[in-house]
Parts: sequence; structure tokens; C-alpha cells
Amino acid sequence: MEAAARLGRLLAERGLTLVYGGGGVGLMGACARAALEAGGRVVGVIPSFLRMPEVALETAELQEVASMHERKLAMFEQSDAFVVLPGGIGTLEETIELLSWARLNLHRKPIVLLDIDRYWRPLIELIEHTVAQGFTPGDFRALYRSAATVDEALALIADAGEGASAASPPLPLV
Repeated sequence: MEAAARLGRLLAERGLTLVYGGGGVGLMGACARAALEAGGRVVGVIPSFLRMPEVALETAELQEVASMHERKLAMFEQSDAFVVLPGGIGTLEETIELLSWARLNLHRKPIVLLDIDRYWRPLIELIEHTVAQGFTPGDFRALYRSAATVDEALALIADAGEGASAASPPLPLV
């Protein structure tokens, strides 16, 4: 919770928009509330059917969509980088999709796994296993990074952004 709140505060302090799933509970909620409290812009994208169960954070700019597919596409289109906090099966599914899209050359947006207390280590080991077994090429490793702290994650995003065109305006960060 502390790392999620720190991420939200730092995004706000840097003038970056947080685009996220729209919930007001758990790590998502902690990150969004901290960003709002620090004066940041927060855009939550939430499917209509989840508005009640996820206890939407009504103080954020909410974009209501019809399905999970629309949610993921809307979040993807409004973001230029992804910091993946620890999470459950939904977070895992969204992360795998982002990695798959990167593998298919559908995007080159930075993906950073926030590996607090080695949370994402099993996923990283599974990816390494797929490389070792020949199902995933070794250069796939370059499509994501992992960071042990929020500060390290944001530094990796900033480093990735240095290669972007100066004419391109910064986009929101998830």
C-alpha cells in the first residue's frame, strides 16, 4: 500500500496523469487517492458492470465502458508507459496481454514490473522458463523491466522516454 501511494504521489508531483482501472479499493485505490491528494490528474476506466463491486473512486475522472476489452483498450490508448503493481489474476492477465502485444510489435511502450518484495519473481522465472524451452525468443527480455522500488520504476520509465521524439507530447502513465 505504501509503494502504491508513493507511486501516485510521485506521478502527481511530476505532472503525469494516472490512467488506471477506476477502482477505489486495494492498491489501485491507494495509488489513485494519493495522486488526487497530491493534486494530480487521475483517469479511471471502469466497465459498467464493475462500478459497484469495485467501489469506483468517484473523485477520479471516470470513463465508463461496456466491457473489459474496451477498458483495456482505453487504458492502453491513453498511456505511454506501464508500471505494474502487485496484483491478482486480473493484473496478471492485463500484464501478459501488454507483453504479448509488445512481442507482436503492436507497441513499444515501456513496461515495468514493480517487483516489491520480489512479488513478480515467479512470473519472471516463468518467462525465463519459456525462453529456456525455446517457446519465447531471448530478445523478449528487452520488452519489460523489473524494479524493486517506485523510484527505480519511474527512473526506468524516464530512461525509456529519453529516446522518444522531443516533438511528441508526453502521454499519461498507467
